[in-house]
Amino acid sequence: MSQESEHGKWTVSSSDESTEENNDAEKPSTSSLSHSGHGKTSGSQYPCSEARKVGHKRKASPVKFNDTSFSTEISPAKIQRTSQEGLGWCLSSSDEEPESEGQPQHAQKEAVKEEKYSAPKKQPSRRFEDDELPVSQKPEKHYKVASEGQDTWDLLNGGNPFRFFVTKVKGIKSKYNSGALHIKDILSPLFGTLVSSAQFNYCIDVEWLIRQYPQEFRKKPLLIVHGEKRESKAELHAQAHPYENVRLCQAKLDIAFGTHHTKMMLLLYEEGLRVVIHTSNLIDADWDQKTQGIWLSPLYPRLPHGTTGSAGESVTNFKSDLIHYLMSYNSPTLKEWADIIQEHDLSETRVYLLGSTPGRYQGNQKEKWGHLRFRKLLKEYTSPIPAQESWPVIGQFSSIGSMGADQSKWLCSEFRESLVTLGSSVKTLAKPDVPIHLIYPTVDNVRQSLEGYPAGGSLPYSIQTAQKQLWLHSYFHKWSAETSGRSHAMPHIKTYMRPSPDFQKIAWFLVTSANLSKAAWGALEKNGTQLMIRSYELGVLFLPSAFGLDTGYFHVKKKMFSGSNEPVTSFPVPYDLPPEQYGSKDRPWIWNIPYTKAPDTHGNMWVPS
Repeated sequence: MSQESEHGKWTVSSSDESTEENNDAEKPSTSSLSHSGHGKTSGSQYPCSEARKVGHKRKASPVKFNDTSFSTEISPAKIQRTSQEGLGWCLSSSDEEPESEGQPQHAQKEAVKEEKYSAPKKQPSRRFEDDELPVSQKPEKHYKVASEGQDTWDLLNGGNPFRFFVTKVKGIKSKYNSGALHIKDILSPLFGTLVSSAQFNYCIDVEWLIRQYPQEFRKKPLLIVHGEKRESKAELHAQAHPYENVRLCQAKLDIAFGTHHTKMMLLLYEEGLRVVIHTSNLIDADWDQKTQGIWLSPLYPRLPHGTTGSAGESVTNFKSDLIHYLMSYNSPTLKEWADIIQEHDLSETRVYLLGSTPGRYQGNQKEKWGHLRFRKLLKEYTSPIPAQESWPVIGQFSSIGSMGADQSKWLCSEFRESLVTLGSSVKTLAKPDVPIHLIYPTVDNVRQSLEGYPAGGSLPYSIQTAQKQLWLHSYFHKWSAETSGRSHAMPHIKTYMRPSPDFQKIAWFLVTSANLSKAAWGALEKNGTQLMIRSYELGVLFLPSAFGLDTGYFHVKKKMFSGSNEPVTSFPVPYDLPPEQYGSKDRPWIWNIPYTKAPDTHGNMWVPS
């Protein structure tokens, strides 16, 4: 079966069958890196998505672009490649789609006989030599912590009312890391004297995580909240076993194909409490050369002993919403953390919490989570200004689920209806003329990135999904972040916003773990009477009213790392505006097909097998 559009052509086996439209951003895997590929250990062992493991393996065992043996190892009958700029989409003619997209993908298992290759000899200039070492032997990467280049308290409390940060990136000019954070900054003693902490995440390398804590905090109680099952759960427990201070809490995922995708830290200090909501997995690669987003709360002081009720609540109801989110896990361990939050004063919070939890919700429960929760917040806490109802919507993400046969099935119906809501006085039905701009990296974005093709392991959009929704690709725009010096740091951040037509203002901004998928945001069922969500997600929503602005919008900060010549209330959007639409030769990155006609920044090809 051949598929073609202006964004590319590919061939898939006639035996491929569509699965349920439920694939999530990062598909759960039940095998660790040590069991991937041909059973060879390839470095860090942690449960993660199949795409992630392929990316990790390709860093450790690259296929060089000038490897002449490659051409003899691929049968033309196995891989049918197009000639369009040498980067067409293709699959083996014998490939069959897995039984479900919640299981590991093996779409190219016979396309390339990788075990016949010998890994190229290490070159002195190669950037990723450390990734070939076992975790226990890896040297620590050295990042300047905030205190070395600037006053930490100024970073946290001065000149950044939004408390929104991006992660530090290795290999770019230092000025573009000014005001950025590494995980070691967040966990630094300068931020507080740690008593205990909780880490919520999807992909977790326990040994690496422990090393990110300062030496004096590495034996403090640490709770890890995860969604692993079966073999992956056993591996995570094995990782945690050497650390007596580490406890694990398994999030219940009773609906098929869901993931525990939330990324949050709860940090209890002698001085108070801090909440961090971010987009990075707890693995080395996510804090190295990727663009990630972080919201860092103020330091919340402890309330006077005996305080009860709604004391310490913010104007955004952040405290009660966070407690409600924790209680949704139905875990006695997380009830302890809910009690800790209850004891602190969160009144300085200026963001709204927006979460998803697995379930089927009806009646007044429908608006508690997912995109209907988003709709409710926009309805209650925004006010329209003239012509604002025609402002476009931008979605930016690192992966994509099945959207349906056409845009009317979800994207331009219930989802857009939620995102274009403006106050209670405006009809919430989405207008057909409200543009949607979707930002997702092209093949060339990935190829020319700091990491090269392996960066695509964290962009797990599969050929099985892409070939079912060609219509979606006409909405795509390139990843570009020249103004922040980060165009070559591939995005794992996920953001949504409502800009003005000239892209100088935004009505609201959201940073979240939620990619563009029904599993993350929820989909209406039973004639709209029920919202079904598969995954745990968490984000924070920035609304002008919560920051004392009665204009109905933020100005867009011209340069994210510029000096103080711009108003502090200008929002630091972490990529270029306006977004640039895909050209006729651009194609979205697809992780599970080969790219062999052009080398990446390390002189390698992408052979995902």
